[in-house]
Amino acid sequence: MKRVLLFVATNLAVLVLFTLIARIFGIDQYVTANGYSFPGLLLFAALFGMGGAFISLAMSRRIALWQTHAQVIGQPQNETERWLLGTVAEHARAAGIGMPEVAVYQGPEMNAFATGMNRNHALVAVSSGLLENMDREQVRAVLGHEIGHVANGDMVTLTLIQGVVNTFVIVAARIVGGIVDSWMSGGRNREQGGAVGIGYFVTVMVLEVVFGLFASMIVMAFSRWREFRADAAGAKLAGRGAMISALQRLGATYGESTLPKTIAAFGISGHVAHGFRRLFMSHPPLEERIAALRAAA
Repeated sequence: MKRVLLFVATNLAVLVLFTLIARIFGIDQYVTANGYSFPGLLLFAALFGMGGAFISLAMSRRIALWQTHAQVIGQPQNETERWLLGTVAEHARAAGIGMPEVAVYQGPEMNAFATGMNRNHALVAVSSGLLENMDREQVRAVLGHEIGHVANGDMVTLTLIQGVVNTFVIVAARIVGGIVDSWMSGGRNREQGGAVGIGYFVTVMVLEVVFGLFASMIVMAFSRWREFRADAAGAKLAGRGAMISALQRLGATYGESTLPKTIAAFGISGHVAHGFRRLFMSHPPLEERIAALRAAA
């Protein structure tokens, strides 16, 4: 319930902020004068920007299970499954969250992810490759990392940030599109009751791509930051040495992932990039994560 209230409050805060900025700089008057409803534009942006992100979060658990074919452990069938459930339960109690569902998916790389609507109804899944290639202390640290994501509310926070930037992209692209269209028509569209021309549609399409790239940089910057926090949580729950050892072992398959793109940002292993592409990385380089843990000692 608290997460839902936070989502609603964030929606309202974004709308109020955009309204104030538009009023201060006279944008709302310009938009209205050209036949567009500024409040309507904000509502449209919030519904599609925030609403889309929220729906994705609400469906994230089911989508993750469907796309990865992960098998939720109900009644453990072997000693490994019993150990997984026991370890996750231990971490969850220590972190003060509800017991997540625990699942295993088939993937050769060492990886794991957590998702879910809130901290008391989450899913933690690990790959078969992780169970086969890490010792139990390392797996315990990885599970602590994922429980850290859940306890920190990272899924909800990332969704809220995505919703905010989506809203900004939709609003900004259409405002600039209206300005460009009015300039290209010499004000004729205003005299025709606000009809829009080709300049509006082309500008909106181009700017949604351009603004979307900058928005992705903002979202990925937060995603990288939350990985450091989750590593710190894993170190707290399983021990700093175990967390560092797990990250070092992760290097053997780091950058390899069978996770769908919609889930990849939630995994403990991220893609590797260099130069400008680093701005679009969802995870920091392993050496930076390890250095951060050592520096915190």
